Amino acid sequence: MADELKRGLEGVLVAESDLSYVDGEVGKLVYRGYDIEDLARGASYEEVLYLLWHGSLPTAVELDSFAADLAAEREVDDDVIETVRALADAGERPMAALRTATSMLSAYDDEESDDDGSALRQGRRITAKIPTVLAAFERVRQGEEPVAPDPELSHAGNFLYMLTGTEPDAVSEETFDMALTLHADHGLNASTFTAMVIGSTMADIYSGVTGGIGALSGPLHGGANQDVMEVLHEIDASSKDPVEWVKHRQDDGGRIPGFGHRVYKVKDPRAKILEEKLRDLSESSGDTKWLDYTTAIEEYLTDQGLVEKGIAPNVDFYSGSVYDSLGIPVDMYTPIFAMSRVGGWIAHVAEYQEDNRLIRPRARYTGPEDAEFVPVDER
Repeated sequence: MADELKRGLEGVLVAESDLSYVDGEVGKLVYRGYDIEDLARGASYEEVLYLLWHGSLPTAVELDSFAADLAAEREVDDDVIETVRALADAGERPMAALRTATSMLSAYDDEESDDDGSALRQGRRITAKIPTVLAAFERVRQGEEPVAPDPELSHAGNFLYMLTGTEPDAVSEETFDMALTLHADHGLNASTFTAMVIGSTMADIYSGVTGGIGALSGPLHGGANQDVMEVLHEIDASSKDPVEWVKHRQDDGGRIPGFGHRVYKVKDPRAKILEEKLRDLSESSGDTKWLDYTTAIEEYLTDQGLVEKGIAPNVDFYSGSVYDSLGIPVDMYTPIFAMSRVGGWIAHVAEYQEDNRLIRPRARYTGPEDAEFVPVDER
């Protein structure tokens, strides 16, 4: 029915897209026809960006050129870094700081936003600079000076280098690169749709990305991996067996973060891949604590029939443990989500603007009718 109310726009088709497809019934995610497992295991984040932005996987020559162009845009104006420093010193939340800094980046981009291809060119600058902003923010919070980007390193490797001041080992770089690929796009989720709505007004891409960051900052969208890690820390501090802790949590009516998804009815394919990478990191470091906790909890909840009810592990159930193993602070997990998902936001805005129509839904009015106006001095 034309006037049927769809709260949260659930099940409503608002656009056609060539970018990504999610089949929640079988646990499948594809980017432009490529299965996420093939991309995560065989392609770099730079290759995935090229695929999302240009429609095909790059040749070796195209990839070298694309990666070099991206790396050349990593430096951030000193004024932005000083603002990031001030935000860190003031105790601002990482996502709020990223939102402010991303909006500020537009002041230092001289390109007009209304010519063909500007969304992708400006988007490349945003994508390249967000890791620099985030690493600088975290280092200032830790009492350290920001580390300048290294154009010789990969997108993933450079971020870890700027964060720690040390070039990452091969396992860490590969794992983080894979995590970026897994989070790059996921259909019309809340933040992507927010960016598209803004883009449909023909606003510049900085506005769209800033809006996407704002939407992702909400706890119902981007914060679940942080919630998972906080639970794991709580379990660890309690010295209880993780399964016993979960049982008590359930008895008290609490939910277990990282289980259940708006779309997936089976285990998230991204969770399967990150579980493997967590195993690799655990074996590399010799510390299997988080792997032991998460696998024990998953096995218990599966035995309890949650998966049969469509409540299965999602990507956040394992991504938090992976990030912790890489030495990334808990409240930086959602900003890193944004650092990856910006590629999808930009791709969707650019795609939608090719055949643009202002997104303008309706609301059913349920307020009073025929109210009689009374002048203020008679009220």
